[in-house]
Amino acid sequence: MSSPEEILQHIFGFPAFRGVQRDVVGRVLDGRRTLAVMPTGAGKSLCYQLPALALEGTCIVLSPLIALMHDQLRAATAIGIKAATLTSADSNQAETIARFRAGDLDLLYAAPERATSEGFRNLLRDAKVSLFAIDEAHCVSEWGHDFRPDYRLLRPLLDEFPDVPRLALTATADEHTREDILVQLGIPHEGMIVAGFDRPNIRYLISPRQGTTQQLVDLVAEQPGAGIIYAQTRAATEKLAATLSAKGREVRAYHAGLDPAVRAKNQHDFVASEDMVMVATIAFGMGIDKPDVRFVAHAGLPKSIEAYYQETGRAGRDGEPSVAHLFWGAEDFARARQRIAEVEPQRQPGERQRLTALGALVETGGCRRRILLKHFGEDPPETCGNCDNCLNPPATVDVTETARKFLSAVYRTGQSFGAGHIEAVLLGQSNEKVLQRGHDRLSVFGIIEGEEALLIKPVARALQLRDALRTSEHGGLEFGPEARAMLKGEQTLDLVIQPKRERRGGRRGNAANPMDDPLFEALRARRRDLAKASDVPPYVIFHDSTLREMAAIRPINLKALGNISGVGDRKLEAYGPAFLETILAFE
Repeated sequence: MSSPEEILQHIFGFPAFRGVQRDVVGRVLDGRRTLAVMPTGAGKSLCYQLPALALEGTCIVLSPLIALMHDQLRAATAIGIKAATLTSADSNQAETIARFRAGDLDLLYAAPERATSEGFRNLLRDAKVSLFAIDEAHCVSEWGHDFRPDYRLLRPLLDEFPDVPRLALTATADEHTREDILVQLGIPHEGMIVAGFDRPNIRYLISPRQGTTQQLVDLVAEQPGAGIIYAQTRAATEKLAATLSAKGREVRAYHAGLDPAVRAKNQHDFVASEDMVMVATIAFGMGIDKPDVRFVAHAGLPKSIEAYYQETGRAGRDGEPSVAHLFWGAEDFARARQRIAEVEPQRQPGERQRLTALGALVETGGCRRRILLKHFGEDPPETCGNCDNCLNPPATVDVTETARKFLSAVYRTGQSFGAGHIEAVLLGQSNEKVLQRGHDRLSVFGIIEGEEALLIKPVARALQLRDALRTSEHGGLEFGPEARAMLKGEQTLDLVIQPKRERRGGRRGNAANPMDDPLFEALRARRRDLAKASDVPPYVIFHDSTLREMAAIRPINLKALGNISGVGDRKLEAYGPAFLETILAFE
């Protein structure tokens, strides 16, 4: 099996390369240095796994998280690749080192912290290294959203082996970050291959928070399959998990403050499940290589568009239809601005730029995907057909006058009160607090009525998003830098009015089996049994797409089964008879 195409078919079970995989693999096999920017789910790991099988020696994979390495190790071993990890969590380090020195490994995974040690360099000198693969390469850049200083120390190691090709891989890097990766890892500009950032199978939905818990209860009720909900705090993860569990779904919490054994068990059970929901802080996810996550929800604003793209990218890595739903509030932007004010002055302009980009994403009445892709330097179409605004275009209303009324009320009440009090004044509500402070005698008292009253809350949210209003340390609203221009009529405010979503009573069918095919369900059941017996997640055996193809084609012998996409020689030998038996039982 000397050709890449033969290895692709027999080991990985794929009839052809996808996207830019062939270009990346070709460069690596030619011994050239390469940066591959490929969206999650585009098959980045194959770009170093296949060359590792074709080249003499061992491919060293530098990866940031132990959990991620162990997931990738399990998947590689399942298709017959000789792989091992060398991490602090491994008890068989001596055996792994002996196998490496003996040339008995195709892949050796290690963290940058270990890779930059003198002991590891000495180990590499003892055996043949075929390739350096640097996963999550955006971590090398201070411009990246997940900067890790240890990645900066990799260049001397790589340069010590100048004849060994190096392959940097990332799914999340804007133009500035990509340029920095090339410099930091010594890769020529002509070695950069950008596949694009579009994940067409993900449906992007963004909504203002209006009773977040109930919104998430509704989402979980509607969405079958495994899912991740990102919450802002550790306490919020546990509270949300308890609430959602009470609704009958299996839900776990995950955050850095949990007992390590509980955290590890929750992660293990989630990876192995087909229907569990994990409520987590952002500590969860980067180390998860689970392809069948059907939805990702954010209960608050992510740190940046890069972080949002990476976190939502954990949905639908298998290419199947998936959902990403973000719920945001004006207070998210207020907290973000406070955080920016506390960072080093030289970082503040970049952080403000990131926050402005997030504001454009949540506020737009146009295509969400277009905003995302333009951020990464692409020129996408005006509409994508698979985000909330494209599927159900919202109305846009000029609310400049309502905004000026709101700002006037904030000013005349002394810039000391929250949005609820301002709303009461504008609506002419003579409650105790309003009367006690004499705000019923102000010129702005009762100046909003009728349908305009429905605009007050979204206008308040929009003014905070635009930085015309800020929250003081005492919780009151005060003017931000954009307030004066709006009060003077120099700036207008258009508000996107999202169509109301209908509440649904339950889940919308089965995401994995939309055609309700009984053979497909039988194949999933067989996969579940085999996975339990082998102590691996079901997707390690076969993805849903492979099972669907089996159910559609109904192969009658092992040779025909081997032609199904995703069925390589090793899996055909290990699992083929069991799945063929299930298929033939339906004839």
